[in-house]
Amino acid sequence: MAGKDEKDKAAAAGSGGPRRLDRRDVLKGLSTVPAAGLFGYAWYKQHQYQQATAQTAAAGPAAAGDVQEINVALIGAGAQGQVLTDSMLRIPGLRFRAVCDVWTEYNQRRVVNQLRKFKHEVNAYEDYREMLDKEKQLDAVIIATPDFWHAPHTVACLEAGKHVYCEKEMSNTLEGARQMVEAARKTGKLLQIGHQRRSNPRYLHCYEKLLGEAKLLGRIVTISGQWNRAVTPDLGAPDRYAIPEARLKQYGFKDMHQFRNWRWYKGLGGGPIVDLGSHQIDIYSWFLGVNPTHVMASGGQLYYDPKTHEWFDTAMVVYDYDTPAGPVKAYYQTQTTNGSQGYFENFMGDQGTLLISESEAHGAKLYRDTNAPAWDDWVQKGYITAPKVQEVKEKTEGVTDVRESVSPDEHVVPVVLRDPYHQPHLQNFFDTVRGKAKLNCTPEIGYESAVSVLKVNEAIEAGARLTLKPEDFHI
Repeated sequence: MAGKDEKDKAAAAGSGGPRRLDRRDVLKGLSTVPAAGLFGYAWYKQHQYQQATAQTAAAGPAAAGDVQEINVALIGAGAQGQVLTDSMLRIPGLRFRAVCDVWTEYNQRRVVNQLRKFKHEVNAYEDYREMLDKEKQLDAVIIATPDFWHAPHTVACLEAGKHVYCEKEMSNTLEGARQMVEAARKTGKLLQIGHQRRSNPRYLHCYEKLLGEAKLLGRIVTISGQWNRAVTPDLGAPDRYAIPEARLKQYGFKDMHQFRNWRWYKGLGGGPIVDLGSHQIDIYSWFLGVNPTHVMASGGQLYYDPKTHEWFDTAMVVYDYDTPAGPVKAYYQTQTTNGSQGYFENFMGDQGTLLISESEAHGAKLYRDTNAPAWDDWVQKGYITAPKVQEVKEKTEGVTDVRESVSPDEHVVPVVLRDPYHQPHLQNFFDTVRGKAKLNCTPEIGYESAVSVLKVNEAIEAGARLTLKPEDFHI
């Protein structure tokens, strides 16, 4: 490299003037400009979002300024209910009125005590029907119960005149999901399904700016994604907190093990492909703008005891999509015996690659193929960062393998979500209740995602490639 530096200096001196800057020099220079200039657009979008959600739980539940107060109830105070509650405590203008959970000995008590610490005077219920009968002032209900309860809970709340935010998967059956769509249409009430990536600022930026406006990937041809989790023991509960057997059976559970690990049981949940994969498979259709036409999958009970883990602990899926630009093949895997590389989605086009994750540890990165037009304009606009310069190796003596590809430059998407992952999606729901926004995941969108996901387990059991028709996705 020293020899190359000397040649550059000599060339500059011999030309009688400064050396002409090439494209990489310009981009290196851009990487040193003040952040407000390079990332102006990203900063502005992030600033807008933070302004809307600046109030934290420490500030208390009082509404800020002229924010319309919304009376809220929570049905399902388990782990996911706790996650949603923590996010909602950061959103201004919410007043919790009720918590409903069948595990009165633990879940219900824990969340009620938490809300009361933040000055929410909430009533506790075991039966959602009693709650709906008594809590007439409710505006909205958040549902975070096991999947097989989503449809009954959602339909009852909609018919009682409440807006509903229901966690994904929409239902563990397409019939249940269909009932939810029909109830929302009949009552005219809002129903948001909890595919929270659809409100994530980084995903919105990639969808609207990088794929929509800039079209940085060119024509998307292949997609891959995964959610890998390491081996984890089944959930348990101390005997002193056990739910009486009669109450368990009343609400559809055989015993406490099934209650605590319902995701693994057929008829209650859908296994890892539904619990984990639904988030990412939903993104495939969203970013492509179409639903899949075919699905084939392989999976099995490779590790856990089938007596307590009825669903497949491993699933590998291939989807076909027909987009206006051409056909797309998409691969997805989820397995629960090794957490290697976590979870992400990878979109590959003929001009670039987008590697994106909800995890802030991964964020989103783009790689420009060498045959693509320059991305300098999008760097200057702040849509992506200046490229990380890849190492260029010196040519060595001998024959070079012509199949080797030049490493593409790496760009970063400069949008960071500093709030809990679910908060923007909940904020979108409550903004829509106030008439200031539109839902990012309507029941119709949630139903389309449910079809794509639930058909995977069907394809594994059938051992066949399934055809998905356009009418399969619509009600």
